[in-house]
Amino acid sequence: MKLQAVMLDVDGTLVLSNDAHAQAWIEAFAAFGYDVPFDKIRPLIGMGGDKVIPKMVSGLSEEEGDGKKIAQRRKELIINRFSSTLDPAPGSRELVLKMQHQKLRLIIATSATADELSGLLKAARVDDLLDEATTSSDAEASKPEPDIVEAALSKLQVEASQVVMLADTPYDIEAASKCGVGVIAFRCGGFDDASLGGALAIYDDPADLLADYDNSILGKK
Repeated sequence: MKLQAVMLDVDGTLVLSNDAHAQAWIEAFAAFGYDVPFDKIRPLIGMGGDKVIPKMVSGLSEEEGDGKKIAQRRKELIINRFSSTLDPAPGSRELVLKMQHQKLRLIIATSATADELSGLLKAARVDDLLDEATTSSDAEASKPEPDIVEAALSKLQVEASQVVMLADTPYDIEAASKCGVGVIAFRCGGFDDASLGGALAIYDDPADLLADYDNSILGKK
């Protein structure tokens, strides 16, 4: 079917934020007495907090107790400290403008909260371009569960075969594949090609995809 729409992950895809998310988790856990090393938390970035917290500390939950406090602290750190320090992924704004020029419908599909998303889009310098989104509030479970991608498909009202997702983690690929949505992956999120092996194609970053646009899935719509 003809490509109609593109789902956009944000962290690691449009904005170089994955290391900052890892650091925010480290500081949030530390604030409540838990030592979480960077090399343990970094490979989990791309999952939602409901998955990350129990993987780091068995028995903790995002819904109650220390786990809930840690999740709130991480969110505050991202919004109040880290967002203002982030850089856009190379070519993010130019790629979004190109897709809009090509009449593709764009929707954000992220595990971030709506409060976090505002700052992240500003950091990516696309906050004036993108206004349709599904966030953590639209899903019972975060990536790699398919809820967020399903919510985006529901808003788009198009077939999965008419959509492609731009993303950067294996969790995005897993979530999208459960819905029949193909993924174009970016290395700028920090994952290697083996981790992104389920993608339709892999590019360094949005600028790399833009340079190859006419030969890509997007250019063949």
